Amino acid sequence: MTAADANVENPTTRRPWARFLGVCALLGIPVSVAAFLFLAVLHELTHLVWETLPEAWGFDGPPWWWPLPWLAVAGVAVGVAVRSLPGHGGHVPVDGLSLGPVPASHVPGVLLAALAGLPLGVALGPEAPLLAIGAALALVLVRPWDDKLGDPARQVIAVAGSAAALSAIFGSPVVGAVFVVEASALTGLAGARLAAVVLPSLAASGVGALVFTGMGTWTGLEIASLTLPDVDAPARPDVGDVLWTLPVAVLVAVVVRLVHRLGEGVARRAASRPFPAAVLGALVVAVCAAAYALATGRSPEEVALSGQALLPTLAADPAAWGAGALVALLVLKGVAYAVSLGTLRGGPIFPAVLLGAAAGVLAADLPGYGAVPALAAGMGAATAATLPFPVSSTVLVVMLLGSGASGMAPVVIVAVVVGYTTEQFLLRPRREARERARSAPA
Repeated sequence: MTAADANVENPTTRRPWARFLGVCALLGIPVSVAAFLFLAVLHELTHLVWETLPEAWGFDGPPWWWPLPWLAVAGVAVGVAVRSLPGHGGHVPVDGLSLGPVPASHVPGVLLAALAGLPLGVALGPEAPLLAIGAALALVLVRPWDDKLGDPARQVIAVAGSAAALSAIFGSPVVGAVFVVEASALTGLAGARLAAVVLPSLAASGVGALVFTGMGTWTGLEIASLTLPDVDAPARPDVGDVLWTLPVAVLVAVVVRLVHRLGEGVARRAASRPFPAAVLGALVVAVCAAAYALATGRSPEEVALSGQALLPTLAADPAAWGAGALVALLVLKGVAYAVSLGTLRGGPIFPAVLLGAAAGVLAADLPGYGAVPALAAGMGAATAATLPFPVSSTVLVVMLLGSGASGMAPVVIVAVVVGYTTEQFLLRPRREARERARSAPA
């Protein structure tokens, strides 16, 4: 493979483009195996800490104090990765998700921060480490041809590796591919150049999905992906569902943006002293989880961790949650999430989806608002306020709804549009104006 073979300016006019596309598809196999093993280890560690050990020590579930020692260990491990290892354990989560080449030297720090932090209770998801692992491994595998590849080809290979790794955690290669399409389009790519990035990512994601399915059957290991049980959704939303979605989406977007603003402030203060900030941040998450357990009598696991395991429970029986428990979850999970965004390492999507779902279930008590439409609206607005990708947000939430997707698609679209507009055109410009005013000389 030469630089000409990997040309991404006008791939449709070059015969070697097919070879390059085939290479990217084949890269989906080892990248997907690595991603599957990472997620399987993450799942087993989480199960050990939060289910097996409490039962072995005679508890019915994690007691209220359970997060304190585990998150102290997590804070130390993440702090070591951030302070001492190349790549600082990955990028700061409050900055969003990153697509692009990742040096192989960064992988040990990313793995330490993820495998020591996420299963022990850090309130973040695994999507950011997966992106880094996929990109780094893809570049390592093409290293024999590295001197012949140009920067555009290396970028495409890294993005294809990330897409292959990302497709597992969302339960479908479609979400990862759409994410790549939208992220690439927002950088100014169009036409043949956009296709040059999208097609390899689609190929790698599709092959990766097949590998994930085969690995689960062959090994018997489980991986945790962001999924919902079948929800009893109406065939179509009522007028009241759509009308209530407008103010609910605005409110959810404002809440999520406030959480991210808190995370940005924490990140600025943590930048100069990352190790103590990581330890302190993890302890704040532990205190929030313990306070939630004491206040509600529920498991501290619901505030700790990414929220990925709690989301199906919340969606399956929203009536089992009282308003007090939902408010406590929103407040304490929001604080834990904000502090994790600024001091620890992981992905920002999963906790935001959970916060949106909790807000939607709480809003379902409004007259004329159905439980499933409210849940869909909350998740859509929260995801759109977290990611600057409205199409990806819509696809993610619609696919999460499963069999109820067709009926709830209008609600999701309205919520995403309102949430995205609120964050991008109302909240963000005001915040940026305030920051410019503060930084301007007197």
